[in-house]
Formats: sequence, C-alpha cells, structure tokens
Amino acid sequence: MIHRLALIGFGMVGQGLCRILQDKKSYLKEKYNFQWELVGISDINKGSVFNEKGLDAEKLLSLVKEKGNIEEYPDGEKGWDSLKTIKDSNADIIVEVSYTDIHTGEPAITHCRTAFLHKKHVVTSNKGPAALAYKELSKIAEENNVMFMIEGTVMSGTPVINLALNELAGNNILSAKGILNGTTNYILTSMELGKSYEDALKEAQRLGYAEVDPTADVEGYDALAKVLILANVVLGVDLKKEDVYRKGITHISREDIELAKKEKKKWKLLGSITKKENKIEAFVMPEKISLEHPLAEINGTTNAITFTTDLLGDVTIVGPGAGKIQTGYSILTDLLDIHKYKQQFLR
Repeated sequence: MIHRLALIGFGMVGQGLCRILQDKKSYLKEKYNFQWELVGISDINKGSVFNEKGLDAEKLLSLVKEKGNIEEYPDGEKGWDSLKTIKDSNADIIVEVSYTDIHTGEPAITHCRTAFLHKKHVVTSNKGPAALAYKELSKIAEENNVMFMIEGTVMSGTPVINLALNELAGNNILSAKGILNGTTNYILTSMELGKSYEDALKEAQRLGYAEVDPTADVEGYDALAKVLILANVVLGVDLKKEDVYRKGITHISREDIELAKKEKKKWKLLGSITKKENKIEAFVMPEKISLEHPLAEINGTTNAITFTTDLLGDVTIVGPGAGKIQTGYSILTDLLDIHKYKQQFLR
C-alpha cells in the first residue's frame, strides 16, 4: 500500500518529516510495510509544486536549503494554493503543517475541514484546529470515514495524546498539569543561572527556540492552546479559550528568581486543567514550585506533563517539546496509525 502525501506548509516541521521519511524509507517498508509518495507541497512563502506521479523529496530538501524556496523544482505543476492542493491533488493524506494562529485557528481549520469533506485523512502538528475546533472537525472526519491525527500538537514528538488515549485507557483522567512550552522553560532556566529576562530571551531567539516575535510563547498563548487540546481531547470537556486564565512570564524579574531560590523553590510556567465534580478549572500561569516537586528538575526546552488518574494515581511523561525532527517524528507516528487503520480494510 502506497500512501500519497501532500504537505500544506514546508517549514521546519515539513522538512523534518521529509528528512525522516527519506532516511527511514527502507526501514519503514521492511518493518511496517509502510510506503509513501510525496505528490504535493504548498507553502505560502516557499512556493508550491504538484506531480501526481510523485516528487523527489531529496531534491526538494536541497532546493529549500540552497534557495529558501522550491520554485526551481524542475517538473510538476506550479502555483497551486493550499486549498487547490487539498482538493485537486491525488493525495489521500494531507499533512497540515502551516503556521499556527492561536487566536483564529485559520487557515488551518479550513484546510482540515476541506480535506475531510474530500475524504482525505489529516495529520497535523498545528495547534489551532485541535484547540479551537476539535469537536466540529472530529465530527466531520468521522462522517467521512477519515482520521484526524494530532499527536504533535502538545509536546512535539513526545507521545502525550497516545499515552492519554491508549496506554491510560480505562482510567478516568482527573487532571493534567505540566510544563507545556519549551521556550519559556529555557528562559526561566537561564534566569536561574544568572541571566536577565532580556538576555535569556535574546539567547533563546539566537538558538531558534523563540520567534522574532516571542509573544505566543512568553505571554502564555502557546501553552493556552495546549491546555485547550488536553481539555477537548483528553478530558473530554468543551473548553473555550476565554475559559482559561492566562498569564505569561514577562513580569518575572531576577529578584523574583533569587527570592524563589531562598525559599528553595523554582518558577515554572505551568498549564493545568482539573475536573472537580461539575466544575472545570483551567489556567496558564507562572508558579513557584518546591524543589521536591517532580517538575522542578525539568529544565531547558524539555517539557513534562502529569496526568492524575483514578486507577494509577499520577503518571508523568517527560520529553522534548519542540524541534523539527522531534515534531516530524510525531507526524510519522500518526502516519503509521493511519497505515494500520487502512490495512484493516484490506484484510
């Protein structure tokens, strides 16, 4: 079985996925009988190309590295926008890895909806659709017998969604709380080592952990989106962004860090959602936690989340929360799940 893929977006995540698929092509075929063909790419900045017989992923990766775009790819149809690529390509899986708009979820929500209505599976690491329209999109996907896969939306390649929905099946998950943003965790860790907020942010930007405009990270919007996803997908509650208290880390000073040290505590930006009878409590905000707390030693860009369950108690998973290969890996795990799903109908 050959899966035909179209990528909406060819930034770090899309490139990371292509690198993984290329490097593991033989392994994936031998171990899982998973075969793939890239037929289309549409990126608002890097250009677009479609060829129903397949594209050379290695050549595309080289082009984007050398030229910053794929406009000089030698064959195929050019100029298709994202919606035309979704609707008119022969792809059966749409990999939606365009930029995230945490406030509106667009254009990714429209991309997902369009793909489902054209009977195409969607794999995405874009937080917008899962945070803001999960219920609607899941229903449309189900009605069209296709899958809506979102593993990479919370902790990049660390399998948070799979853990909660599969390995913890049978448990009632009462709460989820953790460090959900690697950029802010890196900044706070750097401040503990003596840097000012401004210097720590500049370093994070230099290393590629923070965007030129870091607002989504440092003001807590990225973590807010992940809390919404955990609420909608894992805890099964219909939470809106207005229902979540949000406060970022921009007000935390070196003096605050030093005072916490004297108290044998650390500052962490935490995202949390808890079910209490018929009430839901959700927030994103900095907290001082004791050095004995399981999240206290989660430093740098590492993320961690603790699920509180009725049968197992607290279950904590720790891992990378960002990175092109790490997030590309999350896309791969979802592709393999779709592969297993489709194989069931061939037996």
